Amino acid sequence: MKTLNLPKTEFKIISRGEKLNIFDILRRRYVTLTPEEWVRQHFIHFLIEYKGYPAARMGNEISLDLNGTRKRCDSVLYDKEARPIMIIEYKAPHIPITQETFQQISRYNMKLHVPWLIVSNGMEHYCCQVDYEKGEYHFLSDIPQYDAL
Repeated sequence: MKTLNLPKTEFKIISRGEKLNIFDILRRRYVTLTPEEWVRQHFIHFLIEYKGYPAARMGNEISLDLNGTRKRCDSVLYDKEARPIMIIEYKAPHIPITQETFQQISRYNMKLHVPWLIVSNGMEHYCCQVDYEKGEYHFLSDIPQYDAL
């Protein structure tokens, strides 16, 4: 897999038949290792190990109903009362982050109404804070520490 613009992390990777599987610490099981999953696992470890995000307040592949269609947020961070406060959307490293990517995460946010959004393809990372009073997005230069949220 491609080297990402994230700190190196040790992963548990196994082979099942023709496919490689990586251990997802949030789902507590092995999942198929795709380029997008490679980004997800790196980013989750980055948030936990370098930014202080509690693993117990994070979830991967969170289902939601959006206009009668079942969608899945790649990752969601929750507060102490189990309310969602951040949506994270991942793309494979070769997929550029475009306006369409932000529209996708914004559609999810119409349902969850969180104050923080992150998009990453493992090479580029964008984090914004949503100001609902002004109807604006404020892009940050870095991913905030958990205690700064």
